Formats: sequence, C-alpha cells, structure tokens
Amino acid sequence: MGMVYAVLGAALAALLAGVGSAIAVGRAGQAAAGAVTEDPSLFSKVLILQLLPGTQGIYGLLIAFIALGRIGIMGGDPVSSATVGLQYLAACLPMAVVGLISALQQSKASVAAIALVTKKPDQFGKAMIFPAMVETYAILALLISILAINGIK
Repeated sequence: MGMVYAVLGAALAALLAGVGSAIAVGRAGQAAAGAVTEDPSLFSKVLILQLLPGTQGIYGLLIAFIALGRIGIMGGDPVSSATVGLQYLAACLPMAVVGLISALQQSKASVAAIALVTKKPDQFGKAMIFPAMVETYAILALLISILAINGIK
C-alpha cells in the first residue's frame, strides 16, 4: 500500500498543478489573442504574460520526478510501508494544491496585466509584477514539497 500512496502523491502533484496551468494558460491566451488582434506589435509582451501561469505545471512535474526517483519507480529504494507512502503523499500535496490554485489565480492576474498592456504598452514592466506576485506562492509550495520529500527517511 505504501507504494500506492507514494505514487498517488507524485501523480497528484503533476496532475493538479498541470491542470491548473493548462486552464490558466488557456485563459491568458484568450486575452493575449484579443490584445494581438488590436495591436500585433504586442505579441511578445502578451506571450510572456500568457506563459507565466504555466510554471506551476512545471513545478508539479518536478515534484513528481523527485518523488518517483526516491520511491523506487525511477531509482531509489522501493517504498514498502504504508506510513512512508503516506509521508510521500503528504509531501507532494503542497505542490499539488497550491499549484492548482495559484495557476488559476495567476491567470486572472495575467489577464488583467494583458488588458493593462493593451491600453498602455509602456507599462509592461509594471504589468509583469502582478502575475509574478502570485508566482511567489507556487515557489513556496515547491520548496516545501522538496524539503518534505527530502526529509522522508
């Protein structure tokens, strides 16, 4: 049962953060397409703003690979006890949950930043800060999950 819990944790980190990023990048892409329709010269600026919510999916995948590497799927010692498996599940949850929520929230900030850049292209630097602030929490969740995984004996 331990291996099942551990793999579930890895899968949830990749799945939830990935789903959040996919939805978020799609939302921001819709806004970016509207902005480029109005002013094609904005393409590179709005593309950056669209891509920002995609990082949570990368972080979730990273946590999944780290966990799978430690539990015997891609190296490491196979997990045999349910307790250790539950520890891996718990260690992956911060990235899974925060990855999902922060990606969705970051998409809202990205859409607003795209609207700002559409009206005032010279404010791109300031517009970048809004979605970047949400990124902070995804990075914190990534660090917590890494530390928790590395703390499992």
